Amino acid sequence: MNALIILLGIVLLCGVLYFEKKKNRIPRIIIKFLLSFLFVLTALLQPRPVPVYFYYLLVGLIFCLVGDVCLALPQRKTFMAGLVAFLLGHVLYVFSFSSLTPISHWISPGAFILVVISVLTFFWLRPHLKSMLIPVLIYILVITIMAVWALAVFWKSPFQIYGRALILAGALCFYVSDIFVARHRFIKEEYRNRLVGLPLYYTGQFILAFSVGLLK
Repeated sequence: MNALIILLGIVLLCGVLYFEKKKNRIPRIIIKFLLSFLFVLTALLQPRPVPVYFYYLLVGLIFCLVGDVCLALPQRKTFMAGLVAFLLGHVLYVFSFSSLTPISHWISPGAFILVVISVLTFFWLRPHLKSMLIPVLIYILVITIMAVWALAVFWKSPFQIYGRALILAGALCFYVSDIFVARHRFIKEEYRNRLVGLPLYYTGQFILAFSVGLLK
């Protein structure tokens, strides 16, 4: 089943990238919804050895599905709605990771590197943010916490390495993909942002969905 999900996901992702290139909005939104629904379904189909992790992650994935649809629309209001949906998704991911390891495990060289990258990203974006400065700052703060906690799960939690590695890889893919979303929105609109950012984003989401069944 998981192999079929991966194959279908690749096909749908190619469709999203194709219609993104063609700037054909309607089929792009439809396929993007299907692809995002697929990562929610993926989580539902996995074993659930740590139920609290699963439930938090599932709600986070659903918020991200909503965010995907909102960001596919051109209006400013839908962008803000998408930003809020993704923000809530990250908060739920933080809750899910916190169920695996405590906040006291945050401190590490890797966490410091992530914080530095986030600070540099904010100052890179800052001249272009205008009225979006505070929302973007809050978003960067939350996604950094999410990535740092995923790193703590990898290094400090007692679960099998496969599940921990998937959590870290998924969170980092999501983290990096958001840099390309920000670049597209605030720095320069170009297909390259989508070509790199979308595969990173969906890879991250599917990896996190698969991690549900590997926390043993």
